[in-house]
Amino acid sequence: MTKPQPEVTPNTWSFLRDAMIKPTGFREYDARWKYPEEINLPGMTALGLGLGTQMRKRGIEPVIAVGNDYRDYSLAIKNALILGLMQAGIQVKDIGPALSPMAYFSQFHLDVPAVAMVTASHNPNGWTGVKMGFDRPLTHGPDEMGELRDIVLNGEGQPAPGGSYEFVDGVKEAYLDDLAGGFKMSRPLKVVCATGNGTASAFAPELFKRIGVEVVESHNELDYTFPHYNPNPEAMEMLHDMSASVKASGADLALGFDGDGDRCGVVDDEGEEIFADKVGVIMARDLSKLYPNSTFVADVKSTGLFASDPELQKNGVTADYWKTGHSHMKRRVKEIGALAGFEKSGHYFLAEPVGRGYDCGMRVAVEVCKMLDRNPDMSMSDLRKALPKTWSTPTMSPYCADTEKYTVLERLVQKLVAKHEAGEQFAGRAIKEVVTVNGARVILDNGSWGLVRASSNTPNLVVVCESSDSEDEMRAIFADIDAVIRTEPLVGDYDQTI
Repeated sequence: MTKPQPEVTPNTWSFLRDAMIKPTGFREYDARWKYPEEINLPGMTALGLGLGTQMRKRGIEPVIAVGNDYRDYSLAIKNALILGLMQAGIQVKDIGPALSPMAYFSQFHLDVPAVAMVTASHNPNGWTGVKMGFDRPLTHGPDEMGELRDIVLNGEGQPAPGGSYEFVDGVKEAYLDDLAGGFKMSRPLKVVCATGNGTASAFAPELFKRIGVEVVESHNELDYTFPHYNPNPEAMEMLHDMSASVKASGADLALGFDGDGDRCGVVDDEGEEIFADKVGVIMARDLSKLYPNSTFVADVKSTGLFASDPELQKNGVTADYWKTGHSHMKRRVKEIGALAGFEKSGHYFLAEPVGRGYDCGMRVAVEVCKMLDRNPDMSMSDLRKALPKTWSTPTMSPYCADTEKYTVLERLVQKLVAKHEAGEQFAGRAIKEVVTVNGARVILDNGSWGLVRASSNTPNLVVVCESSDSEDEMRAIFADIDAVIRTEPLVGDYDQTI
């Protein structure tokens, strides 16, 4: 094929004819573009041809399951992608509209080696992208994405015979059957089901009813205009709305899902928003009673409690902190045989015998309900209050262009490491160490910390802070880390702050 052009200009002759792809859309572990400003439909066909070529180069059986989320343009984009896959000689099994974890499930259910899910995940409307993988339950990491980017952008896609198309019905029903299993609640449980009018609206209410949960509906009508807010259970707007619904309905908790259903957010019976890493510690406490001496992976944005919580230590838990990103985390969970991985963004990776190792917000919701069923005398707020107290910020994302963010971050890491080496203080305390496995996590002498890293998916940096001492210290850590960030003029405003 000819090389795709990097400039994407809608309403031109070439836009309807030639493949156009902005190179920055190839991220660390998936691909995302603004549509049609950064990719056109021939560009998606070129991506499909490149993905099919990559399968053949790697000796993957030429069969792939393909799905799409519930956005008005996702079907056209999926069809363009399928055209390229078929051109590369790939047998396409179209599972229809889906959640990302339903697409991952289809690899097992249909026994196919590869998956491609058309979704912009939690990004707002106007974005599109593809999550893809060859080695279930894993998805592409930086090496695979780099290889795919080079194939596509260098015009190295190779047509091959044997391509075919089949629409496969019934995967949604099989996915829901698999999630519910034979489980039924033995205690009454009333749950606010928050889907933000996204794809999870077609799944979550039905799933809850199947397992005997009373559902309080919250924006559960499918509507790809997202009239209330963009479904993202890490955003305070959605969490606050979930909290208000709990208080108004007297529900036992709220469970919320992002646009493609691979993440889950939790609000307890008191309307308290529990960040996903703390939910992870609560779940790890429960699971480690059932499976002692387990290993749990946490991403670098997550609370320090995975390593310091006395209950987890008592149950023989090993904590492993790893790189942020669903592909990195999935791979790490599989490599070290962990029972689960927990990411502050709300991705949870529950491996055998609990799950299959991929991130599934629906599976997490079922397991939270099972946990409450196993602890009939405990409310969600009781489980939260049983944790050692820490104070943490939401995940905050100051703007930084995709073309600049990694070089900006490199300079920020150097500045923070230099502060440590010079013996400077942070929030009035000594810096114990600066961990640079994924950005810079500045750890103080009392275990409190602040993190800055580059977002893998959006033109942003990512900032998170946690204090084991007080809210004032948490704010002081943020102030000091922000002061360093503000030395970089290419960094813009935050999407939210404390």
